[in-house]
Amino acid sequence: MQTAFITGISGQDGAYLAELLLNKGYRVIGTRRPNKKPNFWRLKELGIIDHEHLGFVDLDLLSLDSCKETLASVKPHEVYNLAAQSMVSASFSEPILTANVTGIGALNLLEAIRLVDSSIKFYQASSSEMYGVAHKIPQDELTLPHPRSPYGAAKLFAHCMTVNYREAQGIFAVSGILFNHESPLRSSDYVTRKITTGIARIKLGLSNVLELGNLNAKRDWGYAREYVQGMHLMLQADKADTFVLATGHTHTVREFVSFACRRAGFDIEWRGHGVDEVAINLATNKELVRVNKEFYRPVDIDITMGNTDKAKRELGWQ
Repeated sequence: MQTAFITGISGQDGAYLAELLLNKGYRVIGTRRPNKKPNFWRLKELGIIDHEHLGFVDLDLLSLDSCKETLASVKPHEVYNLAAQSMVSASFSEPILTANVTGIGALNLLEAIRLVDSSIKFYQASSSEMYGVAHKIPQDELTLPHPRSPYGAAKLFAHCMTVNYREAQGIFAVSGILFNHESPLRSSDYVTRKITTGIARIKLGLSNVLELGNLNAKRDWGYAREYVQGMHLMLQADKADTFVLATGHTHTVREFVSFACRRAGFDIEWRGHGVDEVAINLATNKELVRVNKEFYRPVDIDITMGNTDKAKRELGWQ
């Protein structure tokens, strides 16, 4: 039986990946943070929390010794590093925490693999946030990075170290540059779920208005359950490499809001510009959505759009 080790198993991607691997016959070991009560609601939602081949261990990603001891104990064939301080907005107020967990955490795992068992295959969850300023559209594996947040910078560090350990140490280390991917398991802190939850609450009479930040931001949004399939495929490839996973399409936050409103039965009209822009519910002539400048990032990414030709060609993924 193959053993997969997943950091960040309590998150959206970790839960879907655990489900996928268990269905493929893997033994799956997920991590818990020491001295912190885990929140495994996503694993419960997927109905796998009590699976006989699912287990958990404590891991301090910021400790190389903890990483070494855990890998030596678990003896995984594959390691999927999904753990991170993953909120881009929070990374501006917590840059050091973000750098340590998102960046140094990946390095500790790579070094632990080198020291404990260099045959372990390693997947690093890289991010389209590394691209930042769009030097090229669509963005592919060779596009110049220019991160616009501490989160993007930390992800870029982890990505570069993954490539370095692949090239210099001979470790089967792959980097998946994933563009935005969403699902019902996404936290309500993320804009997609903030929109869908907010519109649902208004529909149910539990709220009156939804406040958002930059409506003009363009994102390449996909479905998380499909993206974890790509993660697994990367570790089954003949050689380790870097792959972009995306849809190749981009939409504004405004478009996302409009679609959510239509699905909820609201007929809206956009009025005003910039921070004064609002969506009016035509049935009541009241504001349904408005802009709050407090939700703007200090600097933002104008557009993300991924080119997945390599993943289609070499992994058969789209």
